[in-house]
Amino acid sequence: MALSPRHQQQGTGSFCCMLGLVALLAALIAMTGPDLAAQSRAASTDTTKPPLVVAGRSMITTKLGIVSSSQPLASQAGAQILTAGGNAIDAAIAANAVLGLTEPMMNGIGGDLFAIVYEAKTDKVYGLNASGWAASGVTADLVAAQSPNGRMPQSGVWSVTVPGMVAGWDALRAKFGTKSFDELLAPAIYYAENGFPLGEVTARLWNPAERGAGNAAFKATFAPGGHAPKAGEEFKNPGYATSLKRIAKDGKQGFYTGPTADAILATINAEGGTMTAADLTEFTPEWVNTMTTNYRGWTVHELPPNSQGMAALMMLNIMSRYPIAEYGFLSTKAMHVEIEAKKLAYADLLKYIGDPAFSKLPIEQLMSSANADARAKRIDPAKASCRVEPVALTGIEQGESETIYMTAIDQDGNIVSLIQSNYSAFGSRLVPEGTGFVLHNRGGLFTLEKGQPNTIAPRKRPLHTIIPAFMEKGDVKIGFGIMGGWNQSQAHAQFVSNIADFGMNIQEALEAPRFSKRTFDGCDVQIEASVPAATVRDLKALGHEVEVHVGRFTDQFGYGQAVMSNGQGIHFGASEPRHDGAAIPQGPPVGAVGAKKP
Repeated sequence: MALSPRHQQQGTGSFCCMLGLVALLAALIAMTGPDLAAQSRAASTDTTKPPLVVAGRSMITTKLGIVSSSQPLASQAGAQILTAGGNAIDAAIAANAVLGLTEPMMNGIGGDLFAIVYEAKTDKVYGLNASGWAASGVTADLVAAQSPNGRMPQSGVWSVTVPGMVAGWDALRAKFGTKSFDELLAPAIYYAENGFPLGEVTARLWNPAERGAGNAAFKATFAPGGHAPKAGEEFKNPGYATSLKRIAKDGKQGFYTGPTADAILATINAEGGTMTAADLTEFTPEWVNTMTTNYRGWTVHELPPNSQGMAALMMLNIMSRYPIAEYGFLSTKAMHVEIEAKKLAYADLLKYIGDPAFSKLPIEQLMSSANADARAKRIDPAKASCRVEPVALTGIEQGESETIYMTAIDQDGNIVSLIQSNYSAFGSRLVPEGTGFVLHNRGGLFTLEKGQPNTIAPRKRPLHTIIPAFMEKGDVKIGFGIMGGWNQSQAHAQFVSNIADFGMNIQEALEAPRFSKRTFDGCDVQIEASVPAATVRDLKALGHEVEVHVGRFTDQFGYGQAVMSNGQGIHFGASEPRHDGAAIPQGPPVGAVGAKKP
C-alpha cells in the first residue's frame, strides 16, 4: 500500500454545448498543458480568461470557507455554521444532517459514512470508516433459507446492517469539532419541523417511495396518502426532528441506546431479523490510513477496503502507463484506455476485496507498479475486451446506489470530504416507528457464496461502494467525490485525469462529459451525449457497445462536488449541474454586515 510517512497518522443551465466547441477545447488543452496551481491562483484576478467551454458555471471563490453539497439548504446550513465560528468538520456534520432530511432516499442517520479529513495546521490526512457491521446472529445459510431466489436480498430486514453514520459524526466531532451537537443539528431540526420545498431533481428521485415494498411507517413518512411530494411541494418530518433532538441531547448514545435504538430493534424483530442491542452499542467507527498513488505529480487519496476506493487508484495506475494528455480530451484513444482500465481494476476489486478484519487482502500486490504494468499490457489498443480475468462475479449485485457526497473547507484551509448513503433508494424501506429515517440496505452488497472475501458473516462489514477522495500537489489541496454506486471509482479517475492531464479547474472537471460502466462483465458502456459523435463512432468500431444518454446532463453518471485551496489563502468551490446542488461560501462575521468603514 502506498502510504506517505507524513500520512501515517495514528488511528488514523443546464447550458447548450456545441460538440464543435468540445472538440476545440480538446485541441487547446493538448497545446497548453496543465498547471492547476498557477491556474487557480490566477482565477480570482484574471478577468481576461475566456468563457468556460466545458463548464456552464464558474467556481465559487473566497478567502473564507465553502460548503458544497447536492442540496442548497444543506450547503447553506453548513456555511452558517462556518460564519458562527465553526470549522469544516462542524459544517459538514450540520450539512449532512440537513441532507438526511432533504434527500432521504439517498442518505440519513440510518446509513453509513466515510470521510477523509485534511488538517491544515499539521498537513496531515486522516481517514474515517464508519460503515456498520452485520448482526451478530446472521449467517449465509440463514439468509439463503429466507431468500426467495437464494441470493442476497436487496431490501428488507436481511439487507440491514448496523447504521454507522451517527457514530461517524461522533468520531469526527470528538477529534476535530468545535461545536456541540445541539448547535450542529439545529438547522436540520428547524427544517424538519417547519418544512422545506422539494427541488426538481430531488422530487424525481423521491418518486419510488410511492411504489414497491416498505413497512407502514415507511409509507406514512415518505409517501403520506400514497403520494410522494412533488417539486415545489413542502415536506415536514417531525419524527426525524425527534431523532435529531435525542442526538443533540445525548450524542451518539441518543441513537444507539434509548428510544431510537428500541425502535430500530423493534422493527428488526418484527421482520424476523437477528440484530441485538449489543450490535448497536458495541459498534465503533475506525480511523484508518488513506491509500495513495501518484498520478502525474498529484497524490491521490482514497480509503482502504472494505470500500472500493482502491479501484480508483488501480485505474489511475493503469492509465499512468499511457499518454492520456497526448491522446487528447474525449479522444477515442483516451476513452478506450480509461474504459479498459476500469474493467481491469474492477476485476481485481471484486475478486479480492472484503472486510480486512476477516481475511488478508493482497493490497500491496494489487497496488504495485508490477501489477499496473501487467494490467496495462492487457489493454488491446485495437479492440475492446468483453471479459477480463480474473472473472469473479461472486454473487455481488450490480444494482443502482443512492448516496450523497459533500465537502467543506474553512478559512484555515481544513477540508472534509464526506460521503454518506442508504445504498439503494430508501434503503431497506424499513422505517423504525416514530423516527423519521429509513434503515439502509448496505448488507445487500454481501454475497451468500461460501468462502469469498465478501461472504456475509456475524459482525462483518460488507464491501462498500461509497468513497470520499482527496488529492494534493504541493500547496494545492482538493476535496472531491462523485456519488453513484459502482460508478464512483471510475468517475474519480476521470475527475483526476481532467485536472492532471487536461488542466481543468474543479468545476470543469466535474461538469466534463463522463462514461460509466456499471456492469462487471461485457463490452457495454454508457456515455454522455456531449462526447463527440466521432469518438462514439470510433469506440463502437473497437467493439464497445456504447449507449449514449440523451441530454447534456443525466443522473446516470453520478453527482459530484469539490473544494480546493490554492495554498495562497484563496479557496474555491464547485457543484455540478447534474443535481440540485450548490457550493455556498461562508458569510462575513456576525456583526460585520452593515458596519461603517472607519
